[in-house]
Amino acid sequence: MKPAQNLALFDLDNTLLAGDSDYSWSLFLINEGLLDAALHHERNEQFYLDYKNGNLDIVKFLEFQLRPLSQHPKKLLDQLHVKFMQQVIRPMMLKKAQDLVHKHQTQGDLCLVITATNTFVTKPIAEAFGIEFLIGTEPEIVDGEYTGGVSGTPSFQQGKVTRINEWLSERGRQLSDFEISYFYSDSHNDLPLMKLVSNPIAVDADAFLTEYATHQSWPQISLR
Repeated sequence: MKPAQNLALFDLDNTLLAGDSDYSWSLFLINEGLLDAALHHERNEQFYLDYKNGNLDIVKFLEFQLRPLSQHPKKLLDQLHVKFMQQVIRPMMLKKAQDLVHKHQTQGDLCLVITATNTFVTKPIAEAFGIEFLIGTEPEIVDGEYTGGVSGTPSFQQGKVTRINEWLSERGRQLSDFEISYFYSDSHNDLPLMKLVSNPIAVDADAFLTEYATHQSWPQISLR
């Protein structure tokens, strides 16, 4: 039997947020004096460019991006994240994005953030949007501290398909159970999952996704 509710999936960076939380976290750590700007900033810029161009090496990127988590106690990182939320993330939280999430929640839809960014960075952000469920890349934790490694499949490109299928399977469901499934994203990196939902929506999309969405007659919206 099909579930009565519909499914609403949201990308996070440059979709619900007016910016990239992963990229901004690195800049925040540099500003806090916890990362060497000269060593980190140039590589961060290159990875971000690779992501936008669709040729990001996710393994190398995660090795780079998660290393700082292994260099500081989790307690300190959690304290820093509170400051990060106040100073950096909340100003990025778009009013139209919050209204969109609220609309789906009011309709009784099952709402979920699905992002390539790691869950340390993104869990408090999803919570700030009032979204209970999150799929993100999982940083490995051993004895209560981050190792700098990854646990499971990174939720990037085809990995988002793998992860949403796993998540639904754990709940005795599959994507085809939902009569209507939405996925809001800005990035052509999310095309593998966008092609599987019934209602893909391009949000302030990059040039490649804009062209693809136009060709497919997908809805295109702006939350800016």
